[in-house]
Amino acid sequence: MSQNTRRRRTIARHGQLRTPGPVSQLLKFIAIGLSVVLVSGAAVVGYIVYDFTSTVTANAVEIEGQKDLPPDIGAYEGGFNLVLAGVDTCEDAYKQYFGERCTGKDSGGTLNDVNLLVHVSDAPRRVTVVSFPRDLMIPIPECQDDKGKTHSAMSKQPLNTSYTDGGLNCVVKTISKLTGQEVQFAASVTFGGVIEITNAIGGVEVCLANPIKDRFTSLDLAAGTHTLQGLEALQFLRTRKGVGDGSDLGRIGNQQQYMSNLAKKLISSDTLGNVPLMLKLATTAVNNLEPSESLADPGKIVQIALALKSVKYEDIVFLQYPTGTDPDNDNKVVPNKAAAQAMWDAINSNAQLQVTHENTKNDGVVVTDPGPTTTPTDPSATPDPTATPDNVVQLPNTIKGTSAAQTVCSNGNVR
Repeated sequence: MSQNTRRRRTIARHGQLRTPGPVSQLLKFIAIGLSVVLVSGAAVVGYIVYDFTSTVTANAVEIEGQKDLPPDIGAYEGGFNLVLAGVDTCEDAYKQYFGERCTGKDSGGTLNDVNLLVHVSDAPRRVTVVSFPRDLMIPIPECQDDKGKTHSAMSKQPLNTSYTDGGLNCVVKTISKLTGQEVQFAASVTFGGVIEITNAIGGVEVCLANPIKDRFTSLDLAAGTHTLQGLEALQFLRTRKGVGDGSDLGRIGNQQQYMSNLAKKLISSDTLGNVPLMLKLATTAVNNLEPSESLADPGKIVQIALALKSVKYEDIVFLQYPTGTDPDNDNKVVPNKAAAQAMWDAINSNAQLQVTHENTKNDGVVVTDPGPTTTPTDPSATPDPTATPDNVVQLPNTIKGTSAAQTVCSNGNVR
């Protein structure tokens, strides 16, 4: 069988196609993931210990070649990495919201819509979330699925093929090979959690610089500030035609606004200090999470919580993996290797990251308040008084992103 032959049928989808794709769940699993890793308090920890032991550990996935990890995450030199895979499955409780995706011939399949690598550095702690386009054309390594079947390597396929072929294990191996990053933890989450997590936390506030009216998702929002819950939050995260140039890349930028605002709400004292709310968030996580064996450990969850909850907003950065158009297919993208290497070099050096890309009408968001991470006009200035010129890096302008310290608004394309 040729390496370039896809063994299982998947739905080929990209931002420039006219047919709307199914739900893209960028923020859904970040929401649930953060609800797990940010928990604190004896009652919540006790609940997680019990429910992880009785429920989640039974579904844990083995990651091939993973080294034995020290019991204390403080011993992980350079920090640690977590891969989060968002999978699109027609669950009975939610399938009525997704039209043809859950009524057509592909309704019985599971699709991998979004993949994130979350890097948590040490001394000082910084969090960088890198999102990978689902149609990023890259090599897929040989990997085993959850039944122990080995799938041969492929030289060039969309990233989302890795989950279809080998599940969470294959996603981790593919991203690790692409980035050169060792991955200690991983999880996959279904799309139903976005409704539950958003309702549980009381909604997420988003800003629209221009109105969004998208007939494909039935989203109709005026310019201004809105607090989104449930189905409306899903519509906001799904919208592609409604923002920027209507592409998946524009949608990622729009979703990152939601992710940033959700992260800030999750780590606020109002949330972390509310034990009943954290119990509810933890319940949602447990019911929607498929972890790696390394993550199916309540002690590790608590340690990760302690590592993340004190990170400053300007040190929580969301980036898009840099890409260019695939010369073989205008509807696909390929890695921009030079920009990607500059990004990983900065991340590995634990630099404070500055996004220099200036958003245009094609992007999913516009920056309304650049915050303390704005590019300094004085070369000797830095956005962080404790930073030095050696640990502040301006990323190439081909890398899109934002920090939690910035304020961005959706770039609705209804003018």
